[in-house]
Amino acid sequence: MMLLASHGFMIAYLPQMNSEGMRNRPFYGTRFANVDGVYHVAGDSATRHHVQRRRCYCYDHYKQLIPYMDAWSRQKSLVRMRHDLVGRDEDHSDMLIILQHPPVYTLGTGSLEKYLHFNIQDAPYEIYRTERGGEVTYHGPGQLVMYPIVNLRYHKMDLHWYLRSLEEVIIRVLSSTFAIKASRIKGLTGVWVGNKKVAAIGIRVSRWITYHGLAVNVTTDLSPFQRIVPCGLQDREVCSLKELLGNSLSGKIEDSVLIDTAHESLVKEFSEVFQLSLSHRSIS
Repeated sequence: MMLLASHGFMIAYLPQMNSEGMRNRPFYGTRFANVDGVYHVAGDSATRHHVQRRRCYCYDHYKQLIPYMDAWSRQKSLVRMRHDLVGRDEDHSDMLIILQHPPVYTLGTGSLEKYLHFNIQDAPYEIYRTERGGEVTYHGPGQLVMYPIVNLRYHKMDLHWYLRSLEEVIIRVLSSTFAIKASRIKGLTGVWVGNKKVAAIGIRVSRWITYHGLAVNVTTDLSPFQRIVPCGLQDREVCSLKELLGNSLSGKIEDSVLIDTAHESLVKEFSEVFQLSLSHRSIS
């Protein structure tokens, strides 16, 4: 018996036999798929697992300024709903919220007020202490925020893996769409270009369901960052994609176009890194 390879499939072929004899052979007409170097009968559970992506409902409001409290409450509501679905073994889809926020400062669970350069009772913008990890940060117009509500049981039950995967999404966006080389810094969370942080990450995980997420400075006014020590890092600066692109795009591209381009790339790379099939939904 010889095996003929064709488009990733192996087909059993028996030479010098009449059609009736071939039909009576055990593997006549059977197709085999190569999955990670192992051949399986095409269509069995092993191949379906690799072909079919988990669904992810995408609540995409990236052009809108959603108040922080509204988005935070929505996340917690969705997490509670996901817990109920998990309990009934009906958690079949992940979720992703994309938006911008009006100017706001947020602190993590253990954030220190010493990193604020203002009186917390007289803050220049709204300020919220949340249950995410990390120190103080700023959200505002021109910053794309992604809140994945993902069940890590269907991905990898490893918080370090999840954080590195979020970073990978941003690193790929900057490289593939804008030809900017970004990187991680050992011991720190986020994405950096040189010594400047272009994206911050702060998450919370409840019974393996994630919420909070990442924020990428695209066309963000960076001046509000001067009122805080971003992420509690005294010797680091923040930057924006617009700043990194510099004079090469000055006067040639509107902020809205840059936001659109970055958004499209973020959605694409997120779905690729997490191997999800996005289905767009509206927030009711």
